[in-house]
Amino acid sequence: MTPDQQTEDQIAALDVADPLAGFRARYEQPEGLIYLDGNSLGLMPKAARTRMARVVEQEWGQSLIRGWNDHDWIGAPLRVGDMIAGLIGAEAGEVIVADSTSANLYKLAVAAMQARPDRKVVLSEPGDFPTDLYMLEGVVRTMGQGRRLELRQGAEIKAALNADVAVLVLCHAHYKTGAIRDMARLTAAAHAVGALVIWDLSHSAGVLEVDLNGCDADLAVGCGYKYLNGGPGAPAFLFVARRHQDSLVSPLSGWMGHAAPFTFRDDYQPAGGIARFACGTPPVLGVSALEVGVGIAAEAGAKAIRAKTAALTDLFIRRVEAGPAAAELTLVSPREASARGGNVSFRHPDGYAIVQAMIARGVIGDFRDPDIARFGFSPLPLSFAQVARAADLLGEVVSQGLYDRPEYRQRARVT
Repeated sequence: MTPDQQTEDQIAALDVADPLAGFRARYEQPEGLIYLDGNSLGLMPKAARTRMARVVEQEWGQSLIRGWNDHDWIGAPLRVGDMIAGLIGAEAGEVIVADSTSANLYKLAVAAMQARPDRKVVLSEPGDFPTDLYMLEGVVRTMGQGRRLELRQGAEIKAALNADVAVLVLCHAHYKTGAIRDMARLTAAAHAVGALVIWDLSHSAGVLEVDLNGCDADLAVGCGYKYLNGGPGAPAFLFVARRHQDSLVSPLSGWMGHAAPFTFRDDYQPAGGIARFACGTPPVLGVSALEVGVGIAAEAGAKAIRAKTAALTDLFIRRVEAGPAAAELTLVSPREASARGGNVSFRHPDGYAIVQAMIARGVIGDFRDPDIARFGFSPLPLSFAQVARAADLLGEVVSQGLYDRPEYRQRARVT
């Protein structure tokens, strides 16, 4: 019997043997729901409810302003940043939780351009996560003086690296296809021409093994509400390699990035180390929730998380392609697990309607224009049985045309 024909008993055996099986019970999972959208918003850790109640009722409610010292609210961005560092191949003191991914990208892109003042080009890729490109457009427009954003794809990226490129900005794992970039090779190629590199880890942190320092990475940003399970609108994080921390300066020189914020001086003096990339007052409620999600991921470990991600996505692909809808769905994610992140995407002309039909039947994925049905696999809360069932249901929905109903074609604002 091939893996494509695994019986229910064999799937159940995978769950019994799963070394991360114990983590499933630590997340809120509505009964009867299979959640395959962790790449957009992670499930809520059960401990987050208790943590948030304590922060709101006791720390905020009772301690009030004393909470900044008594509960170390002021230290939370660096404390949680150190926890994230362990998941992405960084050291303590190289990561801070702050602001949004977009704001952090702006800070690092401007700092990188200022560090290469004679270079005019920000190099990136068309089709990367749109907000990254929007922010980079804003960077070159605001900085002016002939600076420009150039977009290249695939092998053209390396060929476009030259002495005029100040910074290369790429997503490590592609938001739509899940394809993983070769971080070490592209970083080395950029360094060979004197350029810096910013990596967007929004679809990597908490689901892949990332080795920033092992790849000699310069800078990185990432999201807190996807695979790190920090909750909707959770604060993001940024990484600055220690060797760059005293030479790069954030263009958003807010008081939390000041060397001595509570001296209330009129002039700005950047803090030393990663703290200089803070800006405004940290969102204590958001950082507190994020700390719970990050803590669970750190307990599981990046290596084990990555191994299960590969196994779950392999199972899903095999089962869909062995099912009745194989001829109608086109895999756009890499087939090899080593080249694929946490999401699996299939192309279909009616991708949106298919996703809505799946949601109506208790399997939540999402859609990305123009025709991508995308399914994101958070390995800690998911079981192999859930993934097998979702694959079978996708086959039924597509092969039987169950998506062909007017209500499934009505576009919502969020897809």
